[in-house]
Amino acid sequence: MAGSTSTASSRSAEPGPGTGQARLIYSRGFARSRVIEPGRTGAYIALFSEIGFVILVSTLAGSLAGHWLDLQLGVNPLFLLIGLLLGMGGGARVVYRLITRFLATFDDQNRT
Repeated sequence: MAGSTSTASSRSAEPGPGTGQARLIYSRGFARSRVIEPGRTGAYIALFSEIGFVILVSTLAGSLAGHWLDLQLGVNPLFLLIGLLLGMGGGARVVYRLITRFLATFDDQNRT
């Protein structure tokens, strides 16, 4: 009888739908994701820093080139905006290629 009382009390102590607390769900896929594995942290840091650098340099170069053209031709914000858009577009294209190449190297490593 005492054993059944302790079992009932342990069951009521668990959080569930009636207690207002959410149950903790464990998934093996979340615990060990293929994307985040030990030893690849440096590669991710390098990728993210390169992405930030590429976006900064391409946007800044396009803006400065557009501003220089505006000063030479006497048109105020026209070429600045065009240069900004071209720089951002070029940066986005380079970032896409970086990420594609980065993911392809991990796909190649997983196949071997």
